[in-house]
Amino acid sequence: MTTQLLMIEDDARLAQMVGEYLGQSGFAVAHAATGTAGLERMQGSANAPDLVVLDLMLPDLDGLEICRRIRSLPGAQAHTPILMLTAKGDPMDRIIGLELGADDYLPKPFEPRELLARIRAILRRKNDSGHAPSQVMRFGSLEIDRDARSVSVNGQAAELTSYQFDLLITLAERAGRVLTRDQIMEAVRGRELEAFDRSIDVHMGRIRLAIESDPKAPKRILTVRGVGYVFAKQQD
Repeated sequence: MTTQLLMIEDDARLAQMVGEYLGQSGFAVAHAATGTAGLERMQGSANAPDLVVLDLMLPDLDGLEICRRIRSLPGAQAHTPILMLTAKGDPMDRIIGLELGADDYLPKPFEPRELLARIRAILRRKNDSGHAPSQVMRFGSLEIDRDARSVSVNGQAAELTSYQFDLLITLAERAGRVLTRDQIMEAVRGRELEAFDRSIDVHMGRIRLAIESDPKAPKRILTVRGVGYVFAKQQD
């Protein structure tokens, strides 16, 4: 089955170029020139894409608002992976986008090959249920189901993006081992950490909000100052 992508981008020339390039790699790319049009496509189950490429700067609604609204949609559509296109040299917008639930970001201008690589990586994480052994990982009241790609605390579902789920799995499978930010990013995204890249910290903050009883005093994901993070072996 052909993978369906939705590109919400007001630059028609860029959208056409990207659509043609990704089409050569087997993707079907639909284009929406405004945020409103993109949301209309998202809200119809028949038109729901497998991934959204979302520009930050749009003529009606900005990308941050579109991201927020997608994450507020009912059912599975709320979990549609989002790759956000941001202005180069504007890290704050990237951080806010990640906080709102974007799975990854790519600064403009970009190489089409890198866009393709990022898309494939996101979809691979979304579709990968081949972790072994196939079982639910339990840490006190926290349960992580590899196959279902779901997380619960005290029986209540914890909402995480696909990327955040993979970050959590990366840490949980190495419980008790301190991992640097570079090691975590390399394990999950398959590329080295960019200079001054704060996205890992943003995602960790979101994961803590979802699984910690007190995110400001975490007991599951601990920060090792100057090094990285460690997932605690012993938990309540």
